[in-house]
Amino acid sequence: MLTLSASMQAKLDAAATTFCHCWRLARNDGVVLGFTDHDRDIAFNGVIFRANTGLSASQVETTLGLAAGTAEAAGALSDDSLTETDLLDNLYDGASVETWLVDWTNVTDRALLDVATMGEVRRGEHAFAAELRSSAHVFDQQQGRAFQRGCAADFGDPRCCVDLSLFVATGVAVDFSGGVLTLDLAASYETGYFTGGVLTLASGGAVGAKFTIKSHTQEGLRASIALWTQPGRVIAAGDGVSLTAGCDKSPTACQAKFGNIVNFRGFPHMPGNDRVIAYPSALAAAIDGGSFFR
Repeated sequence: MLTLSASMQAKLDAAATTFCHCWRLARNDGVVLGFTDHDRDIAFNGVIFRANTGLSASQVETTLGLAAGTAEAAGALSDDSLTETDLLDNLYDGASVETWLVDWTNVTDRALLDVATMGEVRRGEHAFAAELRSSAHVFDQQQGRAFQRGCAADFGDPRCCVDLSLFVATGVAVDFSGGVLTLDLAASYETGYFTGGVLTLASGGAVGAKFTIKSHTQEGLRASIALWTQPGRVIAAGDGVSLTAGCDKSPTACQAKFGNIVNFRGFPHMPGNDRVIAYPSALAAAIDGGSFFR
């Protein structure tokens, strides 16, 4: 329940108020940004909430129960705060956004209205709009095990138990053109080894930015990497990168590629739809509830 000071409650009850909204945005890489819809900068809690960013927020919708509340923040892209390159480099994925109601004449009178997580971001030519998801969106995530043929774990997570450091390669960018990144790696790998994996920029203008690998081909130490999303900044020759192997969540890859079949989190022998719609036949194997693989 929101608790307000007596002075703040009195100002809210007045005919005219001096309140504005402030947003504190904390990225996962430790960068903290502040924005306000007031016409002047406001500072509190060690953060300067800037007024020249053109950020505004929609009405917050909430419902009873565990349904996730939704809101939206829209703003202009500028060179010194929110840049298109940062959005393209996925630096705002999962960022925490605090919404404050602040008296701009006395910032000690303020109240934290909501804490949300930044979700889908839509970009236009000169502006962006970001979905703000309430904490209840966590309840929409899958809990428990899923009965499926493929592995239900994420590669390298506690259920998978694979040590990711054993399947990471380092390299140096040689060229980036036509959406394909050419690298010189420290070792040679089979074509497709990094398909579905992650490329992380280790140096250059976007250190720490991560991208999902669409395809990987290799000849000797020279690798060609295509990404699902294009980086916001140019990857220059000489920039360092690291590549994490891709996992297609199949039992074959789990056993042959990673030697981790003991931790496979899928059910590869689970009958499919062909068994569900099958009908008795003297020419087919007996459907008596026994194993199909013995």
